[in-house]
Amino acid sequence: MTTASLTRHNTPDFFSRFVESVASFFDAVAEGRRIAQRYETLSRMSDAALARRGLTRATIAHAAVNGR
Repeated sequence: MTTASLTRHNTPDFFSRFVESVASFFDAVAEGRRIAQRYETLSRMSDAALARRGLTRATIAHAAVNGR
């Protein structure tokens, strides 16, 4: 009689990878929305209000992406 050996792989199965991919996609969409909201908020500020935060109109995009 022969013995069959089953090996267990530590890699996630297709469904788990799919779920992780979908979750990552929605995380990225949420982050994009947060960046867009920060950009919108900063772009509506006056130059004086931006200056109080140490920003200029030219640095709004950078600040929005970096969460300032």
